[in-house]
Amino acid sequence: MAGEQELLSTEIVNRGIENSGPYAGSLNFSVRVRRGLPDFLNSVNLKYVKLGYSYLLSPVFYFLTAPVLMVIFSAQIGKLFIWRDFCLKCDPIDALFIVGLLSLIIYIYLYLSPRSTYLVDFACYRPPNELKISKDEFIELAKKSGKFNGAAIEFQRRALKNSGIGDETYMPRIVFQPGHKITLKDGREEAAMVMFGAVDDLLAATKIRPKDIKILIVNCGILNTTPSLSSMVINHYKLRHDIQNFNLGGMGCAAGIIAIDLAKDLLNAYPGCYALVVSTEAVSYTWYSGNDMNMLLPNCFFRLGAAAMLLSSCRLDRWRSKYELKQLVRTHKGMDNRSFKSIHLREDAERKQGLSVSKDLVEVGGHALKANITTLGPLVLPVSEQVHFFTNLLFKKKNRPYIPNYKLAFEHVCILATSKKVLDEIQKNLELTEEYMEASKKTLERFGNTSSSSVWYELAYLETNTRIKQGDRIWQLAFGSGFKCNSVVWKALGNVGKPKQSPWIQDSN
Repeated sequence: MAGEQELLSTEIVNRGIENSGPYAGSLNFSVRVRRGLPDFLNSVNLKYVKLGYSYLLSPVFYFLTAPVLMVIFSAQIGKLFIWRDFCLKCDPIDALFIVGLLSLIIYIYLYLSPRSTYLVDFACYRPPNELKISKDEFIELAKKSGKFNGAAIEFQRRALKNSGIGDETYMPRIVFQPGHKITLKDGREEAAMVMFGAVDDLLAATKIRPKDIKILIVNCGILNTTPSLSSMVINHYKLRHDIQNFNLGGMGCAAGIIAIDLAKDLLNAYPGCYALVVSTEAVSYTWYSGNDMNMLLPNCFFRLGAAAMLLSSCRLDRWRSKYELKQLVRTHKGMDNRSFKSIHLREDAERKQGLSVSKDLVEVGGHALKANITTLGPLVLPVSEQVHFFTNLLFKKKNRPYIPNYKLAFEHVCILATSKKVLDEIQKNLELTEEYMEASKKTLERFGNTSSSSVWYELAYLETNTRIKQGDRIWQLAFGSGFKCNSVVWKALGNVGKPKQSPWIQDSN
């Protein structure tokens, strides 16, 4: 019972003065109970600590056992085939030594020189100025659309007021058009605008020819067309006929990191080539035109945006790349029904489609975040912090366990710009300073929630302000329906100067 109470927060609400009844003329108060993020400092699930160490130690186990296995295997093969005649003429010990030496050379080449994944560069799309929308204009257009009743308008007004979103985000005006029903053509045109805009900027920055791209991954949560969005990119840029293309749908705001994970695996399967990842969301297709309060929040937060990333596993590309991928941890809580239903695409009573956001979202998101960072900890934290954690766990069992200082693992943090409330809760639980939260909060204010591309706008903010120095570690953290929480850690390969193209650079005119 105590553990459950720690997830609750109370708020005293003034209901005004009673108009009738025995308490007429008296002030009426009520207590509102809210669910929040779990207290990260209260407990640690050792299952996820163990999982993190299994990720850390598996390469060590491979390092220790692989040479022995290769020597034994090579010696046996030598006895049966190639080395039979050689072994008859030589001393058995010398032959075994030669086989072992050759095995060790192969092992050093294959395992002590692992193939890294490099982020050559990335680009974020900034929509045209005519698509800028202020919060007041948003409400006025929503009223004129005739699609919402008074209660729905007031709900969206309050949500925008407390959202942390500023007055220069971007929205497709077509969603406010009276009597207009969003069509597949609207979604395709929006997707083409933001995707091609981001890819154009990326190709211009990297000077990569489209025919050099061997792998293409596009992720978009709601809009899934036939042909796919990835096929749209292939057709527009006339990419090669043997390209390995993938289209990820329905995976929410965490899909961008999933796409990076997939690109990493494919680059290992197809070494020496380039992978293009495009992350976006079609705002017009997430738009809800009804009056169900649980489905109105996405209207207030989602905004236009897209990001394109170019990755490589070629060692020769290290010199021109900005970052090296160091760790990637994915956590999925879909086995829990509350997590599974926390963000749900459905139809309301009037058969109007939209994203339904559960009241349990903050709580289930907190549990997913806690599991993810507990798994990530052993991979990124200094040894001193891990020793401190385990000594505290072993010798002070009755007290609350020591929670490592994650600020020692990263120089920069990019947390998905969902809402001000979520960012404040994460900042409080992870004890992050305003400096660590600056990129996330500034991105939320300037661009809103651009879904899976949001963490890239945040990294672009850090680059534009020349914050990234050689050796800096950047933690990108994203959440998504399902419920998912994913982390990726990059290491800067050099001092990153102010880019020529950035969504944060104002127009010269």
